[in-house]
Amino acid sequence: MTTDECTRWFKSSHSGNGGSCVEIAADLATDHGVVPVRDTKVADSPILTFRTDVFAAFLTSLKDTP
Repeated sequence: MTTDECTRWFKSSHSGNGGSCVEIAADLATDHGVVPVRDTKVADSPILTFRTDVFAAFLTSLKDTP
């Protein structure tokens, strides 16, 4: 998977301007079954990909954390 395939990167609305953020390309979840994640500050940074079920479990665990 290359960054050319990842056309729509999103940063969480909960991210501040501190610069320690990641963004995801959620548009690939349906077609490819993965959620790519990269560093917000460096557009050509390495991309980590997570299966959609694993990423969903991760988000659920964050929501359940006080």
